[in-house]
Amino acid sequence: MATGYLEILRARHALRLLTGTLVGRLPNATAAIALVLFVRAQGGTYSLAGALAAVYGVANAVGQPVLGRLVDLYGQPRVQLPAAVLAALAMSVFALSGTDPLPFAYAAVAASGLFTPPLEGGLRALWPSVLRREEQVHVAYAMDAVAQEIMFTVGPLLVTLCVSLWDERAALLVLSALGVLGALSVVVSAPSRAWRSAPREAHWLGALRSPGLLALLAAFLFVGIALGSITVASVSYADGHGGDAVYGWLMTGLGLGALAGGAVYGARRWAGAPERRLRVLVALLAVCYLPLLLTPGVVAMVALSVVSGVFLAPCIACAFIIVDRHAPAGTVTEAFSWLVTTFTVGASVGTGLAGPVVEAGGAVWGFALPGAAGVVSLLVLLATGRVLAAPVRGAVVAASSETDPNRAAEPRFSAGDRA
Repeated sequence: MATGYLEILRARHALRLLTGTLVGRLPNATAAIALVLFVRAQGGTYSLAGALAAVYGVANAVGQPVLGRLVDLYGQPRVQLPAAVLAALAMSVFALSGTDPLPFAYAAVAASGLFTPPLEGGLRALWPSVLRREEQVHVAYAMDAVAQEIMFTVGPLLVTLCVSLWDERAALLVLSALGVLGALSVVVSAPSRAWRSAPREAHWLGALRSPGLLALLAAFLFVGIALGSITVASVSYADGHGGDAVYGWLMTGLGLGALAGGAVYGARRWAGAPERRLRVLVALLAVCYLPLLLTPGVVAMVALSVVSGVFLAPCIACAFIIVDRHAPAGTVTEAFSWLVTTFTVGASVGTGLAGPVVEAGGAVWGFALPGAAGVVSLLVLLATGRVLAAPVRGAVVAASSETDPNRAAEPRFSAGDRA
């Protein structure tokens, strides 16, 4: 199973790009918990902490596709590093000034979210220039999805470590500095400096002019809703079965399931069109959410949470391939950034929906939401089957030339060449 991943990591620049991207994304992955801890330490309420975290999330959702388009137009170093520095400066200003005056705090947090660099989409645009075979790129997408689960597990632990060693302000400052260092590691690498987007047709919609991409984004909005709602339902379950420790185990189980599923999915080569495969994966994802409605004892519930996460990373990895197939030429970074934004917005919507549902019907009704959202996602994929079956002609993943870093990248894989 590990052979395919080791082959990817042995490729020149691969480990550096993956590590740099994960480190660079730590401020984004830990923003919610770091902001809550800092605001509470400042004497602020949970409502204020939640509001600031929400402002950060909305600004981040807006900024990702905008910065992604700029990366496609002007290259990675000219956008990613300045954005990382601005995001870190804004968060540092917030950490040093605190929550008073409040409008200034909101503005600083919003600026930090808005300028968070699209490193995630940038990495996926770089894989074809680092890996010479298409099947290796697909394995890299799966490895990327698995690495995200590790990051979202390690990130909160890093926040708590910084708080225990120093304080909440130091946690924000350290994470901001790490974000800049990670972005710097990526953009000074040869693949990032040499990468050029394929020539693009001028259009104000950019990547969103692709019907197939729009269909995928609509489906993944509901996958995000499922993930957001399951976290709130888990809190409600944990309140009646042991508190925060149980909630931690449930989230750990969800992450472990995603890790295992992503590892298995990326370890083999899959035949057939990824659009058809995604429908199967989303159906399985929805089915695996349904046993959570049983709300058994803690041990069994943790086991069910592991099962519920198994198909999440494979769904995400498969979606990466479909973005690659449907993104119009010259919009690949923007297209991947739209997927990130849609998933983030969906998770926020799911969190908001689950709150009143749990209050009205308890944890059982809360756990009904992920399954229902998964079913709706599947229905969207089925309804848009014809659109998804017709990848954009001329859609490409641009690859850089390692032999001549001054030459614009040439298309390596075209949508029409894929099975």
